Amino acid sequence: MTNVNQPDYEAMLRSEFSAEPGSFLLRLRSELTWDTVAFSRLVSCMEVCAAAYGGASSLPRWLAEGFWYCSHFIQEWSSHASFPREHAPDYYTAAHERLRNLAYWFFVGESPSTSPLPPL
Repeated sequence: MTNVNQPDYEAMLRSEFSAEPGSFLLRLRSELTWDTVAFSRLVSCMEVCAAAYGGASSLPRWLAEGFWYCSHFIQEWSSHASFPREHAPDYYTAAHERLRNLAYWFFVGESPSTSPLPPL
């Protein structure tokens, strides 16, 4: 599981999963803002992580908690009637599906087929 990018994606995921300043989760939760750049950064790191841990027999708890949380919370929060939506409904549907697929990949160890997010 040694990868040149491992420290980078792990540090970024720690920041995201802890909702540190500038993270997608913090902006989503506290500012009610869907930051597309931060979301892209989050899912990119989750993809690298899911690929890196694909054959692992055990998973670090903090990563498991983060993947589980993102796969549930982001959809619940951004689906609320009061959440401001600046993108087409298909974008959010695809984003939520992407998070569920990443969680599946991380926990099960195989990547489901994923479709790219629709253009903004």
